[in-house]
This record gives sequence, C-alpha cells and structure tokens, in this order.
Amino acid sequence: MPEYVARALDDAGLRPLYDQRPWYQRNDYLGWISRAKREETRQKRLHQMLEELRAGDVYMKMAWHRAR
Repeated sequence: MPEYVARALDDAGLRPLYDQRPWYQRNDYLGWISRAKREETRQKRLHQMLEELRAGDVYMKMAWHRAR
C-alpha cells in the first residue's frame, strides 16, 4: 500500500473499515488510485475511496452490501 494511502486512511480513522472490505475491493482501490497519471486524479480517487468507506454501502459508485 502506498504510504500516502495508508496515511490518508489512518488520518481519517478509516483503516478498520478498509481492512474489513473484501481483498478484491482493497486491491481494486489501490490499483485504481495508483494508475492515475495526474496528481489531481490520484487525489480525487483517494477522496472517493475514503467517502465510500465512510458511507459503508458503496463500492466504486455502486451499491454494495457486506455478505452476512
């Protein structure tokens, strides 16, 4: 995990919510953020991930519900 992503998760207090997501979601988020060519895009994607973790029921702008 890139340091700037780890720092953002820790600063926002969202690391536990990130860690609870399925491995494929964590992998998708990291790859999606890292593939951004411009810093502006990278920050926008990071912000989207943080907001989706806060919401809890969204993944890549799609409704998502944890399996019970």
